[in-house]
Amino acid sequence: MRTLTRDILTALFMGLVVPGIVLNIAAGRMTEPEPETNPGETVTVPQTSPLQTVALPMLLRGDDGTVTEMDMDDYLVGVVLAEMPVSFETEALKAQAVVARTYTQKAYETGGKHGDGSVCTNASCCQGYVTEADYLARGGTEAGVERARSAVAATSGYVLTYEGELIEATYFSCSGGSTEDAAAVWGTEFPYLQAVSSPGEENAVHYRDTVSFTAEQFQQALGVSLEGTPDSWFRAVTYTDGGGIDTMTIGDTVYRGTQLRSLLGLRSTAFSVSTTEDTVTITTRGYGHRVGMSQYGADAMAVTGSTFSEILAHYYPGTTLEKLS
Repeated sequence: MRTLTRDILTALFMGLVVPGIVLNIAAGRMTEPEPETNPGETVTVPQTSPLQTVALPMLLRGDDGTVTEMDMDDYLVGVVLAEMPVSFETEALKAQAVVARTYTQKAYETGGKHGDGSVCTNASCCQGYVTEADYLARGGTEAGVERARSAVAATSGYVLTYEGELIEATYFSCSGGSTEDAAAVWGTEFPYLQAVSSPGEENAVHYRDTVSFTAEQFQQALGVSLEGTPDSWFRAVTYTDGGGIDTMTIGDTVYRGTQLRSLLGLRSTAFSVSTTEDTVTITTRGYGHRVGMSQYGADAMAVTGSTFSEILAHYYPGTTLEKLS
């Protein structure tokens, strides 16, 4: 009898108590313990949710002068498609998105070149822009659109600031080996727009270009009449910190490098001159004003493993990468 009673009690214990223990152990394996904190301590919890985009408005100025409000990130997809080859490395595309966003946001807050906060689609004035439909109609691919869209989404809300203010986010195609000081091009000093090295651009489309003028064409371009042959025209030359022409004396006139670039239609102010008895040949390095971020330089950095934040820190030294809310 005592044995039977003991067996019954054992069965009841196994049937009622043990399953509860097993369930509690299983539940403990499925639930992560709460992090222990001290008063005032901040705990960072890993985020597994999708990227959080930041909705910002911008004003797009059409070719006819009409201004339309758009979502910033939607607009930036069109800027990346227009301004940078989508075949470039992902981190370079991200850097482009941040710089373009900074430029657009600053125009929105300060009025920009058009005074009303809008940005036009003329790359020589504001920024290039193309709709996705036009991009595809010109031979672009859906994969290219997706690369641009991903770069914009991955950097949504991020801008560059210096001492709390949005920077002058200038950029260009190719530097030819070094960027330029803003002061050497526009006469205004910016601590974050200084000449920095930009290696790895040798495969850029316009890393080096050559243009030739007859002696007559050269004089007409400058609007002067020069005596003698071309080899006697060129005299003293000074250079900028970025390796561009600062000043060049031609005949009896001293020209700024920026002035010669405009008058002669040169791709950059980094150039050298050679002459014959009747010709002037100019070889340029790089393409654009060469101030700020070199797009081909950004791609070269990305190829070697640099992140978009490292690219931006290189071309805009002293700036801070911030996310707008």
